[in-house]
Order: sequence, then structure tokens, then C-alpha cells
Amino acid sequence: MRNRKRFKGSGFTLIEILVVIGIVAALAAIVIVAINPARQFAQARNSQRQSNVNTILNAVGQRLADNKGVFTGGSPNCPTLTTGTKYRIASATPTVVNDIDLSCLTPTYIPAALPFDPSAVGARFVSTSDYNTEYYIEADSQGRYTVSAPGASSETAISATPPVISVTR
Repeated sequence: MRNRKRFKGSGFTLIEILVVIGIVAALAAIVIVAINPARQFAQARNSQRQSNVNTILNAVGQRLADNKGVFTGGSPNCPTLTTGTKYRIASATPTVVNDIDLSCLTPTYIPAALPFDPSAVGARFVSTSDYNTEYYIEADSQGRYTVSAPGASSETAISATPPVISVTR
């Protein structure tokens, strides 16, 4: 009887344990929502797209500077971009009418292969000689070039209306 009195006040009741578990679960839910891994991955892919678009556009600008404002010709030979036509940057063997091979930018202006959309890894990426970058290029009548990444529009983890990644110079 004496031992029972000594331990009666120590320990937790079932209600106290359930309250603590409920608080921990609520805090865990708040942390998971704050971290939101899908959103973090979507933002990382869009950051990579922005970097790739700038890389391609800088390479085009360097080629223009080296060739006195003319994109085509030279060695290696770059294709002609028709003004107002949107081209998909792809491999040397076009699969769609407006596919264009810009491998003339490598290795002089882009050290390795042309960059490709981060969502294209695995599914559409076969090799550096046969793939679709999922980026587009367009030249306007004023001599400005626009490179865009339409893959950003499918990033619903960011928001209902994700940003369009497109750079013009």
C-alpha cells in the first residue's frame, strides 16, 4: 500500500498523451505544408529552365557577334531562322516540321551538348545526337531573338498560372 501511494502522482494520463500526439501531428502537418516538396521541385525545374534559356540565348548572341550580325553560315554551318517562325530546338534529324538543329552552337559557344528541359530527362532524352530540348527559338524582323521554355506552363505545383519563361535579346 505504501509503494502505491508513492507512484500514484507520477506518469501521464491517456488524455495528456493524446493531446501531445495531436500537437505533434499538427506541427508536422504545418512543416510539411511549409516545405511542400512538389513546389520546391517545380521551382528548381523552372530555375534550371531559366538558366538554360539564358545559355542558349547567350550562345546565339555570341555567334551573331562573331559573324558580324549574321547567324547562318560559317563553320560549322548554322541553319537559317525564318523571321516570325517559332522553331523547336531539336536534333539533327527533325521529327516535326519546325524542328531546328542548333548543334552549331556546341562546343564553341556552349561547352557540352545543348541544354534540355529538366522534365525531359529519361522520357524524351535518348542521346546528345538525337533528342528534343523542349526549348523554342524565334527571330523577329528587328533582329531580336526569343528563346522560350514552354515546359514551365505545366508546373501546376507552383500555382494555377505558372510563369512563362521566355527571354528576348
